[in-house]
Amino acid sequence: MAQIDPPAPGRPYAVLTPTGSETLGAIEPARVEAVYKAHGALLLRGFGADLDAFRRFARSLCATAVINETPGRAVLDAAQAIQGVDGGTNAFALHPELAREPWKPDAALFGCLSPPGAGGETTLCDGIALAAALPAHVRSGLEGRRLVHVMGVWPALLRFWFGTETPGDADLANPPQPLPYRFFRMPDRRIAREFSRPALHRPMFAEGPAFGNFLLFARFNNGRGNFPLLDDLTPVPEDWLQAIKATGEALTAEVRWQAGDVLVLDNTRFLHGRRAIIDAAERTIATFFGYVRFAVPDAEEMANALWRQGDFRPPLPPL
Repeated sequence: MAQIDPPAPGRPYAVLTPTGSETLGAIEPARVEAVYKAHGALLLRGFGADLDAFRRFARSLCATAVINETPGRAVLDAAQAIQGVDGGTNAFALHPELAREPWKPDAALFGCLSPPGAGGETTLCDGIALAAALPAHVRSGLEGRRLVHVMGVWPALLRFWFGTETPGDADLANPPQPLPYRFFRMPDRRIAREFSRPALHRPMFAEGPAFGNFLLFARFNNGRGNFPLLDDLTPVPEDWLQAIKATGEALTAEVRWQAGDVLVLDNTRFLHGRRAIIDAAERTIATFFGYVRFAVPDAEEMANALWRQGDFRPPLPPL
């Protein structure tokens, strides 16, 4: 039976290691579920997981998956929704996976197929701890507020949700099916979409509140200080963003990858990022983003969500 070491100071994730020659597939799903619910992050080390073992483990945990449609991700197993990581070598700010969309997955899984010799560590931070450690004026400023994500559209996206590339005003006001966005027409007659979420939220299996959204990645990787917006449609103040970034960095831990490692994060609670990569050719990390079999969907999520009925492949944005 695998040994479980609970989180410790400076290491906010549990570690599961074999006591003998166990494989990843020999771990009882109920034990993984219990650790996941209790701690929100676990590293499985020493099981020698390859791509097939990673696939089987991910599917045992998750009923369905979502594809991250960001350009530049390698496809490692298209049929099973297993991708590589974002391309490039830059460091990434803390973020929950796909927090920029209304289908933010429950779980984010990472499998190390080839570790880097130096650099490229995956970073992680407990969103509950981050919210608790925020400066008082930032936390009070976020409490009770919502973040609004306003985005453009393209023909394939409109066709996906409306069945036509040219929906009329009546379609926008009364769509033909439940939608995860509010679609609306701007003064210049272009169509836009939006959705909102609490600035501080309750994770799926913890009381919270937690900080976990796209703000840091948008500001410090994409150079955007206006996405998402506060609920009065003003940008989150720059001094708040700087304070959140500094607080997150002080609480950040990292995983120095070993071949065969598997990292599992409750994406409703933990944020992750990465250190700069020295040699991208050395580092191969498989990713799987899914919806756990034991999920308790948030009331903010639309009813009968497509991503919980089957693997979800959102329409690809134009290049």
